[in-house]
Amino acid sequence: MFDGIARRYDALNRVMSLGLDPLWRRATVRALGLVGARRALDVATGTADLAIAMARSAPELEVVGVDPSREMRTIGLAKIAEARLTSRVRLREGECERLPFGDGEFDAVGISFGIRNVPDRAAGLAELARVARPGARVVVLELAEPRGALSPLSRLYVHRVVPLVGGAVSGSDEYAYLARSIAAFPPRDEFARMMERAGLRVREVRPMTFGVVTLYVGEKARA
Repeated sequence: MFDGIARRYDALNRVMSLGLDPLWRRATVRALGLVGARRALDVATGTADLAIAMARSAPELEVVGVDPSREMRTIGLAKIAEARLTSRVRLREGECERLPFGDGEFDAVGISFGIRNVPDRAAGLAELARVARPGARVVVLELAEPRGALSPLSRLYVHRVVPLVGGAVSGSDEYAYLARSIAAFPPRDEFARMMERAGLRVREVRPMTFGVVTLYVGEKARA
């Protein structure tokens, strides 16, 4: 699916998020606490937006991005070259449930708008925890269906407007999947418990933009 929409993915994200997705990623980078970190991982890196933002925030940082989509990685590599970060940002093929790294290799691990697409989320979270060093931050940024007064309007936008606009811009009906995947994602407290069971101490659960997205800030348990 992502191979098919890769060429229009960034433009679609700007449209669908009303231009707010760079702000959400910046919040993710701050939450990762990259000061003093030497090596960081961006899981489900897509076109490498988060990986690039991570590298820009810390001049000495090496960033590895993994993603199963070849077309998304191809576009990400071009963006990394344009940003002149090829010496510090590398992309590899890989899936969240089977990360091609050893235990405790990374000083920080992030995943933005990706855990929702992982079929076995428990296994994916366990892998995020496994490759992080003890005490490292593991941060998840994910879309959510807001609760409260704005929820009917938000659901209308996600379930009607997003598939319609996404289909018109991309020429594909794949964005109907986006609405279904958001609706199927567990509530915040349940997902936070999943992180805890994976060995991550949840330091913060932060809804942003009226609850449209949520930032989950975890920390790998120390030995």
